[in-house]
Amino acid sequence: MKSIYKLNWSDEALKNLKGILSYLEENWTEKEISRFAQNLDQHLSLIIENPRLFPKVGNASVRKAVLSKHSSVFYVLDSKEIQILFIFDNRQNPEKLKY
Repeated sequence: MKSIYKLNWSDEALKNLKGILSYLEENWTEKEISRFAQNLDQHLSLIIENPRLFPKVGNASVRKAVLSKHSSVFYVLDSKEIQILFIFDNRQNPEKLKY
């Protein structure tokens, strides 16, 4: 079944992704980079197929998909669009989160 939702990335999310990939390239192996990419792809596929699968964060309309103990994807759902807001490093202070 083809999804009716279009996936869009915010500039912040692209910046986050670029930073994560840069960090992985400098500090980890190709295997780890591949594992991260596969995990991200799997979660994005789940989000596209069923955007309400992951829980809302607090009272906001923002949803959070935990990729691993290290990172989470935050997104919002519009009528036909899923906007990836940012990828958050879970080891950071949660006070930094801005929905």
